[in-house]
Amino acid sequence: MAPTMSQSREYGADSEVGRLRTVILHRPGPELERLTPGNNDRLLFDGIPWVARAQEEHDAFAEVLRGRGVEVLHLIDLLAETLADPDARDHVIETTTDGSAGPALGDAVRDHLRGVLGEAAPEELTRLLVAGIRNDELRGGRAVHSLVTSLLPPQAFLVDPLPNLLFTRDSSVWLPDRVLVTTLAMRARRRESQLTGLVYRFHPRFAGGRRIEGHAHEHVEGGDVLLLAPGVVALGVGERTTPAGAERLARQLLTAGLATTVLAVPIAQERATMHLDTVCTMVDVDRVVMYPGVADTLTAYAVTAREPGSPELVVAPPEPFLAAAAKAMGIERLHRIDTGLDPVTAEREQWDDGNNTLALEPGVAVAYERNDATNARLEEAGIEVLRIAGSELGSGRGGPRCLSCPVLRDPLGAAG
Repeated sequence: MAPTMSQSREYGADSEVGRLRTVILHRPGPELERLTPGNNDRLLFDGIPWVARAQEEHDAFAEVLRGRGVEVLHLIDLLAETLADPDARDHVIETTTDGSAGPALGDAVRDHLRGVLGEAAPEELTRLLVAGIRNDELRGGRAVHSLVTSLLPPQAFLVDPLPNLLFTRDSSVWLPDRVLVTTLAMRARRRESQLTGLVYRFHPRFAGGRRIEGHAHEHVEGGDVLLLAPGVVALGVGERTTPAGAERLARQLLTAGLATTVLAVPIAQERATMHLDTVCTMVDVDRVVMYPGVADTLTAYAVTAREPGSPELVVAPPEPFLAAAAKAMGIERLHRIDTGLDPVTAEREQWDDGNNTLALEPGVAVAYERNDATNARLEEAGIEVLRIAGSELGSGRGGPRCLSCPVLRDPLGAAG
């Protein structure tokens, strides 16, 4: 039986491949309808998706998960339920504007949100927080005494929509006994962590749960965090996760006993490789699907604690990633399954998230159907591939792993 609004349960994950039990998704909605040719680059989308088709694709993805016994939670529902709490509502209203628009506009936006609360259910406030607020929507179009609103065109957004909320992987990461609320690097995405953190703080489902609050610290994004094995965490360091963010998280993991080894993995600071999971994801306890264009050059710095529980870190010299990972995991070899069969195909399918798979259990992974060569390679290696459509979902550069935040996985070795 699913938890009621007054119940809570234990959540967490110690690997990428333990059997998936509960996951958070975000079904695309009105926030995608707010993308235009004038703002899609700033909001980090490579195109303007066909929203109805994106919803169909997302619904099919959710059904694949449910068909394998996975409980699917929708972030929009969790957020609306969270906003039934008056303290949660007050908190989100005070933190929605960051002060950059000036005091008069900040006050006007907060007044508008409070007005919505006085007239509608929490679901409407949730919609505004996700879909954003335009200049001509503030107070129903009535005049606001602000130079900002006077100078901006009516259709300009005073609170930006959050189209990247679709990628629930990035704003939080579940560890064995607690959740990390991350610090997103790009300005267009920073409110995502605030909303996700609100859910984990106030929603009864997660009442009493332990959190690592990272949204005000150095940048770390969930797409850069791979739980390679119990006690072994790889952190990509590149466009989205900074060296300082990786160091802070490594210290937190090692000091709390959540990891014995953290592998810091430098990746190119490019759109195509924005996260570690764009070039490498796990599909079994000892197998990864990897972009061959980086496989021979990817390195890792093994980070350990000077003594158990000590905040003093020891950083080893760099080693090839696969070798360093196998050593830390205590296995003879971490096997690599290449994206595609030749460099051109591999580059195409890496761009189309061929490496961004979601493991449902050891040897079973969800992947975009369009990446024929990579999926064939996975199946030749004995991996069961559950194909989903992603022509519209992928327009923000994210695959099945990006689209999902695992909340509960079986520990490795646990009976199914």
